[in-house]
Amino acid sequence: MKLFFHKLTHWEYWPFEIVYIPVYFLWAFYALKARSIFFFNACNPTIKNGGFMMESKKEIYDLIPQQYYPKTELIKKGTPYENVLNSIRARGIQFPLIAKPDIGLRGSAVKKINTAADLKSYGKKADFDYLLQGLIPFPNEIGIFYVRYPHEKKGRITGIVAKEFLTVTGNGIFTIEELVKENPRFELQLKALKREYGQKLSEVPAQNEIINLVPYGNHARGAKFMDKTEWITPELSAVVNTICVQIEGFYFGRIDLMYQSLEELEKGKHFSIVEINGAGSEPTHIYDPSHSLFFAWKELFRHITFMYEISVANHKLGFPYLSPTAGMKEYRMHLAQSRKIVQF
Repeated sequence: MKLFFHKLTHWEYWPFEIVYIPVYFLWAFYALKARSIFFFNACNPTIKNGGFMMESKKEIYDLIPQQYYPKTELIKKGTPYENVLNSIRARGIQFPLIAKPDIGLRGSAVKKINTAADLKSYGKKADFDYLLQGLIPFPNEIGIFYVRYPHEKKGRITGIVAKEFLTVTGNGIFTIEELVKENPRFELQLKALKREYGQKLSEVPAQNEIINLVPYGNHARGAKFMDKTEWITPELSAVVNTICVQIEGFYFGRIDLMYQSLEELEKGKHFSIVEINGAGSEPTHIYDPSHSLFFAWKELFRHITFMYEISVANHKLGFPYLSPTAGMKEYRMHLAQSRKIVQF
């Protein structure tokens, strides 16, 4: 009951379909103006479906200059384990590493792979193409929302979210499970943590020992999102714009990256891109627990308006909208892919 009321009184846990009810009406308005339900396709012309659905992460990585992201290898579904090992060795990817679906869904099926046995298990379970990626060594993660109109040489940052991982600190008395239960946000993940860690949750960490149970900043996996839009500076904006203008056809989306320190990031040093999301991106700073649902709606309306205007501008330059037939086909494929990932 405690967890039920926690979710009920914190809108950030409400189902996506409920939170987005007012947004659907604005979407319908823009669809009528554009004469296309799938106008988002023109938002980022070089990314499949603008990055709204069924976009390959590997294809997006291939658009990014290689110095900005970790070594990454695409593994096709059903690839024999020995071939997978040979592929990552050839690429120079070492354990521990990150495995994630090539076509993803809000962080589902993303897993830290510590050993060859973990990798073999992941490959046997994965009913989808997946990526194996070197572990980024930096401790901090943020999401930066970027917007640029096609006629502009410089874009802008419209929001920044910092991510606090699902981490517990030992006191020499409580087990990991007991420490998790002290935080409702973490306790909501307890079933998933038990599946992943099993008896390890019964261990008692030493005084001040820090244990990161989910080493990536995903809201659905227990990370806390904090609005750090005040971190926008001319220096950070320049670094982000330098990256984004090198990504052909990218005008709207969120860059998730890990970094050593904010000061170094503003100088373009010691950071790595986790991934880039396109038209399906959310301005995830809305999920800061201090923000109201009305604030979230305002920001969602603002960003969908950006997406619509950029799509229209690109359409005038000759980039087509997705046809209703093609759009519905992609949507059905998206639902089928989502079911695979959720069942992982």
